[in-house]
Formats: sequence, C-alpha cells, structure tokens
Amino acid sequence: MDIKEMFLKGKTYEDFLKDADEKSHARLGEIYNTLDFSDDIKRHIKNINRKIKVLAFAEPWCPDCTVSVPVLVKMAEENGNMEYAILPREGYEEFLKNYQYEGKPRIPTFIFYDEDFFELGAFIEIPQKIKAVYERGFQPDIIVARRDYRAGKHSNMIAEEFLEIIFQGKH
Repeated sequence: MDIKEMFLKGKTYEDFLKDADEKSHARLGEIYNTLDFSDDIKRHIKNINRKIKVLAFAEPWCPDCTVSVPVLVKMAEENGNMEYAILPREGYEEFLKNYQYEGKPRIPTFIFYDEDFFELGAFIEIPQKIKAVYERGFQPDIIVARRDYRAGKHSNMIAEEFLEIIFQGKH
C-alpha cells in the first residue's frame, strides 16, 4: 500500500475521538480545549505557505498521543495548508519499522509530507528535548519531564518540532 492510499484510509480527529473510551475522550478534550500556542508559534503556523500532509499513527488510549494529536489538529485548524490522517499502529507495523525509537515502532508517529507525498521528516513518540532528558538518565528529571509532558505543558515544544520538520525538511 502506498502512502497516498494510507492517507486516504486515515481518520479525522472526530472519528479518532469516537474510538476513545470515556477517560481518553475527556483527556483529549481537555488538552485540546486548553491548548494555547505562543504568539511566535502562531505566527510560524500562519506562515506555512505550501500544502503539508501528515500521516499520524496514534491511539486515543496512549498518554503521549493525547497531548500531541490535539497539537496537530489545532495547527491544521489554524492553517488550511495542513491536512492530516490518523491511522492505528495495528496493521501498519511493517511500514512503521522505518520509524523506530529505541528499537521499536512507537505511537504517536507523525510523518510529514509535501503535497506530492515527498517525506519531510517524522516526529516519533516525544519531542527531541524530552528524549534528551531520558537519555541523560537522571531519574528525578525523567519523572518530572514525563509528568509535565503528559499534563500537556509542552504543546509549544511539540508544535516547534512539527514546524522544524515542515520548514527545514528531514528531522
């Protein structure tokens, strides 16, 4: 199956929400409704002047997906040049072998493409800045970073990384 076919099979955010259990649905709604990008991030989102397609592999039960999927959705709402399609990990494991973190496919995985489905780059599971905290291995920092991230305190960090991929290509 090619990327365009996968993109056409993907779900909207509304359909993604329909698959969520009550707790996940509430959490996704809370993150979405409280998400507020900085003025700088908003300006950069508005400056996306070409078509961008994002293939998002995510599940509503995943804590990392509940903070990053709303960021993608809000960005697409703020700039009509962005389109996304959400797919589950299940059934796409072979495709996701090309997008691994610590040796295995992870969700969320967001793969950014131009309008011709030329890959610009990918965001896998968590932002690079959070991965750097994990790699340093100091457990108290890891616990705080994970807690703050999953509480939705790093939406701008996620958006910044998405924008880096969009504007600078491969990530």
